[in-house]
This record gives sequence, C-alpha cells and structure tokens, in this order.
Amino acid sequence: MDLFQYDFMLRALVGALVIGLAAPALGIYLVQRRLALIGDGIGHVALTGVGAGLLLNRSPVLVAVLAATLGAVVIELVRAYGRTSGDLALALLFYGGIAGGVMLVGLSDASSGSLNAYLFGSLTTTSPADLVTIGVLGAVLLVTMLVLRPALFAVCHDEEYARVSGLPVRALNLLVAVGTAVTVTIAMRAVGVLLISALMVVPVATAQQVTRGFRSTMTAAMALGLFAAGAGVWVAATADTAPGASVVLVAIGSFLAVTVLAAGGRALRRRGRPAPGAPAVEPAEHEVLLG
Repeated sequence: MDLFQYDFMLRALVGALVIGLAAPALGIYLVQRRLALIGDGIGHVALTGVGAGLLLNRSPVLVAVLAATLGAVVIELVRAYGRTSGDLALALLFYGGIAGGVMLVGLSDASSGSLNAYLFGSLTTTSPADLVTIGVLGAVLLVTMLVLRPALFAVCHDEEYARVSGLPVRALNLLVAVGTAVTVTIAMRAVGVLLISALMVVPVATAQQVTRGFRSTMTAAMALGLFAAGAGVWVAATADTAPGASVVLVAIGSFLAVTVLAAGGRALRRRGRPAPGAPAVEPAEHEVLLG
C-alpha cells in the first residue's frame, strides 16, 4: 500500500474509479440492445484517431474523441437506415479501425511503445490534465445516463413503443452512440482499446445474475465496476502487474464468482428444504407426491 503515497498511483486510482463507475452506466444500455461488442469496434476507430494525432503532431486523445464520435454516429446511421446489419457494420469498424490505426502509427515517428500504451492502457502515466479530462467527461456521461434513464430504457427495450410514445428515438440512439465514444475515449488510458468493452459489459453481466429490475441492475453494475476498478489498481500496485489487465481480470473473476454462487442458490431453492418440525418424506413417497 506504500505505493499509494505517490501522486501517479493516486491519479491512477481516481481515474480507474471514475471509469469503473461511468462505464457500466452506459454499458447497460448496450447490453439491453445486444450491442455488447460495439465498444471494441469504436475503440478500434479511436485507435485510428490516435494514429492520426501522432502523425499530425496533434493531441492523440482529442483526435481519438473526434474519430470515435464520428465512428459511433456512422454505425448508428448504418444500423438505422442502411441495408447492412448491425453485426456487419461492427465488423467493418473492427477491421478498418485497427488497420487504419496500425498504418497511421507506422507512418508517424511514434515508437511501438506509444501504440502499446493505447492498445493495452497506461493508467499509471495518467497526467493531471488527463485526470481532469476523465473526471469531467465521466461526470457528464454519468449524469446524462442517470437523468435520461427512463427514456433511454424505453428506446433500448422497444423502439416502436418509444416512438409511438413521442420520444425522440433517433436523437436518443445517437446519444447512446456518442456516449459510447466518450466512454471508449476516457477508458482508453485505463485499460486500452482492446479491453474497453470489458468494463462496459462484464459488470452488467455480473449484476444480471442476481438482480431483476433495470434500476437495481444498473446500480449493482456501477457498484461492481467501482469494485473491479479499485481492486484491480490495488492488485497492480501490490503485484506489479498491468493495471488495465488487472482491472479486467478482477471484473471477470467477480462474474465467475457471482455466477457460481447464484447457480448454487438457485439449485438450493429448487431442491427446497423441509420446514422446521416437518416429517421427513421417504424417497418413494416423495416420488408419488410429485407424480
């Protein structure tokens, strides 16, 4: 724990906690719409923005924001109006984004280490300016997802019903797409573009094992995201491992643990337990009663 006396580790912890809280708040809408992998596709587009920024000697993060936002809007428009399916549009983002990013980084004077920092994250190198950016964008994203939760849930659950109800479906869909781009951008420094979807999806999948309603699932997912982020940074600090990978592995470990415990609880409820003082039922009699 002595490592947390250093400013860079405190910045890494705060940045991870902000991302761990905001990412599931957006990710639950993606899971609801069965677009769990869109974060990967937009992350690859963001990598193209990073490459363009390095090539043009501009801020890679700023250019990545613009590229990711443009990619998110394009995929939403293709999904809504084009003949290309959502899965195929995602595949185009995957391939084109990663290929464009690698090519542009290769054309620039940046080293392979610069590319790896964005591919796999570099949380411990978070600067004060990066932390301010993460905090501001994370807060705006979180407030937006919470305030517009009823409308966003309606659109993600049933677009036709939402449209009949008078909701601006097109604008809300674009808002989710842009929110995904913002999440990808702020999480890029923490876990890298190759692991971004994990923070948006895994806490939500974990919460779904033990919750029923949308609000309770969202709350539990955000709590699990906070836990994964904090515990992952702690593991990285004590075991000298990559922070981004540690955060994701903690999230996946939580999913496996909760899944096993939930399955065990359901098995016990199915078996049932006799009430205190109730007479024991012999196997043969039990079969007759069930029949």
